[in-house]
Amino acid sequence: MKYVVTLCIGFLLFSCDSMEETSESGTPSKALEDNFTITGKIENGQNMTFYLEAQSQSGVIEVAKATSDGTGQFEMKGNIPGYGIYSLRMGETKEKVIPMTLVPNDKVHIDASSATFKTPTVSGTDWSELMTEYMKVYGEFDRQNTMLKLNPENLPKEEVNERYQELSAGVDEFIFEQLDNDPSNPFNVVLIPSAIPKQGFNGWPEENLVRLKRVEQSLMDRFPDSKYVENLGYQIYQIEQEFEKHQNYNSGTIPAPDIAMANPEGEIMRLSDLRGQYVLVDFWASWCGPCRRENPNVVRLYNKYKNKGFTIFSVSLDQDPEAWKAAIIKDGLSWPNHVSDLKRWESPVIQQYGFSGIPFTVLLNKEGNFIAVNLRGEALEQKLKELFEK
Repeated sequence: MKYVVTLCIGFLLFSCDSMEETSESGTPSKALEDNFTITGKIENGQNMTFYLEAQSQSGVIEVAKATSDGTGQFEMKGNIPGYGIYSLRMGETKEKVIPMTLVPNDKVHIDASSATFKTPTVSGTDWSELMTEYMKVYGEFDRQNTMLKLNPENLPKEEVNERYQELSAGVDEFIFEQLDNDPSNPFNVVLIPSAIPKQGFNGWPEENLVRLKRVEQSLMDRFPDSKYVENLGYQIYQIEQEFEKHQNYNSGTIPAPDIAMANPEGEIMRLSDLRGQYVLVDFWASWCGPCRRENPNVVRLYNKYKNKGFTIFSVSLDQDPEAWKAAIIKDGLSWPNHVSDLKRWESPVIQQYGFSGIPFTVLLNKEGNFIAVNLRGEALEQKLKELFEK
């Protein structure tokens, strides 16, 4: 029942124009033949070094590099093992980097200025038009978001967050339309992170899973021998499996494993004894900063709904009993249901409930069945409002 899913879309690139294959004896053999070309004309980009880089299991590797001439023009050639995602960097800093895809035999041309390198005009391939459009959309989002962070209008935090969500939604709308209209476009691997769950599956639309699977299948049809797409497909499969678990654990039909542990006075308390109430099972610890910061919100919601059939069963991953007891008092955790086996990460309850970090919560209905997982903050408040303010 692990709900934090990340999508890794890098793979090991093993050759470039500055590398040579090595024979078993350790002597260099003939370099691999160039199979891509990137040219560019960068205004005010004279005598700059450009690097094509890729992520690997051991970190960033350099695939190719080139230096522009006195007019800002450069030509870069190299060898790639297959279709994949790369980064083109201008200069020695990480401030001017653009993502791009490459397919063997691509001939890409980039027009930009040094100041607008992150919003270039790209041509020469079937994916370059989409890249150009996306970089302009994202560039405008980045510009407005930077202004929003400066907040010259002194807007309240809530309105700043609302405006950020609107800006972000605009980028997502562009991306989703592209993914749906042209699922086989190679540049889609740069876009699909917008469709994956970022903080678990609460509120994540199932249509995004359909979208991801359509793109993966379209890319597999186009690049059937690509290890890159094969890896992408495996990770989308993992997302699908975790999403199915999430749906099951929010169905209200799967019973939560019982928990029987000692309270601060040494008496055994059982989760199952709380049936007949809605129960938030809250996994936390005195040493967990995010848990302690969330506690005021949990206390507020407990006080708001405790007389409407809601309670909390707090399970601590503490090892020091005195630190555990002191945190309960200091944070005002006034509900009576506090337990711990004082085994920290060795506690069997971690395996039972399938989490790897705290704070972690599950919400149970009156029958003791799962109805929501890993709710906190505004999401927890909204769910309780749905239950108790119908």
